[in-house]
Amino acid sequence: MTVSGRRGRRPTLEQVAAYAGVGRGTVSRVINGAANVSDQTRTAVQRAIAELGYVPNRAARALAAGSTDAIALVIPEAETRLFAEPYFSGIIRGVSAELADTDMQLLLTLIRNLKERDRFAQYVTAHRVDGVLLLSVHADDPLPDLLQEIGMPAVLSGRRGGEEPVPYVDCDNTGGAQAAVEHLIGRGRRSVATITGPPDMYVARCRLQGYREAVRAAGLAEDDGLVAEGDFTEEGGRRAMRELLAARPELDAVFCASDVMAAGARAVLREAGRRVPDDVALVGFDDSAVARHMDPPLTSVRQPIEEMGRAMVRVLLEEIAGRKEGRDGRSNRVLATELVRRSSS
Repeated sequence: MTVSGRRGRRPTLEQVAAYAGVGRGTVSRVINGAANVSDQTRTAVQRAIAELGYVPNRAARALAAGSTDAIALVIPEAETRLFAEPYFSGIIRGVSAELADTDMQLLLTLIRNLKERDRFAQYVTAHRVDGVLLLSVHADDPLPDLLQEIGMPAVLSGRRGGEEPVPYVDCDNTGGAQAAVEHLIGRGRRSVATITGPPDMYVARCRLQGYREAVRAAGLAEDDGLVAEGDFTEEGGRRAMRELLAARPELDAVFCASDVMAAGARAVLREAGRRVPDDVALVGFDDSAVARHMDPPLTSVRQPIEEMGRAMVRVLLEEIAGRKEGRDGRSNRVLATELVRRSSS
């Protein structure tokens, strides 16, 4: 039986310190894993904790400090997209890795309908987390504005528009798309199509802008028949590729705004008897595992997805610290992209 069991009440930090023959601050340093404690002292404190049955009350310490020691990673998409698209798993890996050396807990939240959005809005309005990381933001998503209104530190993955007021981490979507299309044109392709993401997402509009800039710079005619709308899913890539082949059967290259859509497009090209890259060159965006495992391997624009997740955490922690210290910790990050050439183009 522990000392706490004999006494019938929960031991305090002061009782642990007295039992170990050290000061209260020394016990705190041992509990928090500080390095500036001798092995002998650490052993004595750990023995006292075990003997007394002491359990550090993190929740009480967090409440006293005006924090919850938790952040929410919010994905306003169905779980089918979460598990099907490598982008989300890469972001989650980066976020988890960056938080590993902190005391923060990560809460993963999917918002699939209005009811779940309202429930989460009530949750954050009660300030049950210290901050929010928000992925896959659509133009009409009210969550970023709500987070601003209630003073909740938040960071977006991407932006809703060119003048985004909420801190964000993004990659050079326009430049990456432009490099992809310039590559196709440089390979002698003259009827270059694109499969876009949904137009209510700024990332999709930026990648379409990069496509158009490359086409104009090469002196090629802009043709709306070479542009088909997708939705960042494989089935969306299939539908868009069928639309393009029906409208412009002579096309000889396709830039897809994601690797997953490129996989769908590749399947339709094969069904239509079009060889990649002989008849139609193909380029994607993300440089995910999907790109490397396609047949033939897919040329793709690499965005540093895991580093984006890490950067989101760093920006959010800066924002949280800035709020506590009464200063503006706001900053945005735009990360570079790189074209990875493979045999699909």
